[in-house]
Amino acid sequence: MRVVLTLDRDAGAAENNDYLLALTASGVSRSAIEIVTPSSAAQAVAKPFDGLVLGGGGDVDPARYGRPTRADARVEVDPDRDSIDFTLLARALAVGAPVLGICRGLQVVNVALGGTLVQDLATERPSEVSHEDGDGDRARLAHAVSVAAGSRLAGIAGRTEAAVNSRHHQAVERVAPGLTVSATAPDGLVEALEMPHGPALLAVQWHPENLRGDAVSERIFAAFLGAARRRPGPG
Repeated sequence: MRVVLTLDRDAGAAENNDYLLALTASGVSRSAIEIVTPSSAAQAVAKPFDGLVLGGGGDVDPARYGRPTRADARVEVDPDRDSIDFTLLARALAVGAPVLGICRGLQVVNVALGGTLVQDLATERPSEVSHEDGDGDRARLAHAVSVAAGSRLAGIAGRTEAAVNSRHHQAVERVAPGLTVSATAPDGLVEALEMPHGPALLAVQWHPENLRGDAVSERIFAAFLGAARRRPGPG
């Protein structure tokens, strides 16, 4: 088995990385996980894989969804990271490999399939709900999300409400064709997307990798691993 995890160029491959810890806790061998960043060798992107985790990081270039970058939106892009994520996502969808998108990963999925983003929530869609938590505690539960009954996420979570952490200044604006919303914040912001038909694709706006011991977070990673193991072979 080979699971690819994409991260920003400054993320490194430290063994205390929460993404790695969450994946290995779910049963993935550390040797089966390859971290791919813009600093990785080019051949890492070309190898076949059984599952793809699109991790958090900087912003998706607005040009990818046909918008100019707003001057007041605090947008920070890395074209190389975009290239990696969009290339690997396209391959995962083509071969039917499961995909787990986290925070930026949700935004990549939405844009890649034809959706758009709010470039800056504070200036475009202010809300009393805390989405950009800056107190430094990555596991702090910022708000609840409502999970759509009958969705793939509801089946994984085993419930229709969950408390989540939150640290993002961008979000889904228009949902891409072929995706459905499976969780929302109290202010209506999209918190999870899934593909009801096709590969096992689930993307969440929060950071389940930081929520150790949380049942919903553990089930999300376990479901991803289960889908990867059920594949007949890497593609």
